[in-house]
Amino acid sequence: MLQNNAPFSKAEYDRRIAKTRTAMADAGLDAVFVTDPSNQAWLTGYDGWSFYVHQGVILTMEGEPVWWGRNMDMLGGLRTCWMHPDNVRGYGDHYVQSAVVHPMQDLAEHLQAMGLDRARIGVEMENYYYSAKAHQVLGDALPDAKLVDATALVNWQRLVKSDEEINFIRKAARISDKVMQTALARAVPGVRKNDLVADILHAGITGVDDDWGDYPAILPLTPSGLDATAAHLTWNGEPMKAGEATFFELSGCYRRYHAPLCRTIFLGTPSDDMIRVADAQMEGIAAGLDAARPGNRTCDIASAFMGVMTKHGIAREGRMGYPIGLSYPPDWGERTASIRVEDTTVLEPGMSFHFMPALWMDSWGLETTETILINDTGAAETLCNVERKLFVKD
Repeated sequence: MLQNNAPFSKAEYDRRIAKTRTAMADAGLDAVFVTDPSNQAWLTGYDGWSFYVHQGVILTMEGEPVWWGRNMDMLGGLRTCWMHPDNVRGYGDHYVQSAVVHPMQDLAEHLQAMGLDRARIGVEMENYYYSAKAHQVLGDALPDAKLVDATALVNWQRLVKSDEEINFIRKAARISDKVMQTALARAVPGVRKNDLVADILHAGITGVDDDWGDYPAILPLTPSGLDATAAHLTWNGEPMKAGEATFFELSGCYRRYHAPLCRTIFLGTPSDDMIRVADAQMEGIAAGLDAARPGNRTCDIASAFMGVMTKHGIAREGRMGYPIGLSYPPDWGERTASIRVEDTTVLEPGMSFHFMPALWMDSWGLETTETILINDTGAAETLCNVERKLFVKD
């Protein structure tokens, strides 16, 4: 059964479930209980801001998946999930933030009714949304079942995107272009950072033409000056200043699909050293993009970039990117493969990454990044269209 509000075709959901069941069989699992909201949406279409309470998807080897959550959110499940209404289930509010009962006790009753009281059930133990308390209570309520760590089992099935998904990412990339162009245009000395971010958010939510904007999994990161020597800082109420670099780490979002993009702007005249490092960064990105070919590995992208950095005497360590697509807060990455020298994941057509070789120096930072799509042949495609350079406003 396919509800009218489901964002994808029934064939697309069938494809996803078949891939997940193959992975379950390989892991010797009878069922999985998926709590990551991105994985829930990927399997069922569920889309709601309810991941602060216990909820998840039960998938067995037969039949439709079951979405389970709070009663009031079950109504949202009936609006957004593709399954038969009988497979959208809720628990009472007396379970919510109670010191007496726990929602996992209700979940255990559903699992028992489904004949899973002695099953091997995969759970996402290394996940933002599955607590130690939840795991303990579920295990106590199902003493004869075997709870198995299935962290990222579903995430890995999401790595290669379908044509339907790629279409959504392309729409997100159009919005990313608009968002970044707004940030670059509005960035002038004296503009308060919070006012600038308000314009950025307005541009993202407005979207492009009929492609409306969803909320991104990460809010705008916009540090300036010394703050730009660090990653993951948001904004404040200070005015932008001449003589400082600001990097914008942003993403458009369309129906939960992202296309992250970063660019750096300097207000004034940048130092010769900043220009030198920026030029090297652009050269390194070009080398990484050329290495992002089917049959190569994620480490080949990282090594190509690092080879250019080494040539120019620029120190850099850590990962340089990750898969992207459908996501919810607090992260737009898929938490599987990484673009880093230790990762040997083989690149396949349809994979999409945020290639993110940022450089954080002693007194300034440079973030220039691309959302890339691995093509059938040749180098990766960059999905956004904002010029790749250090932007300078005198």
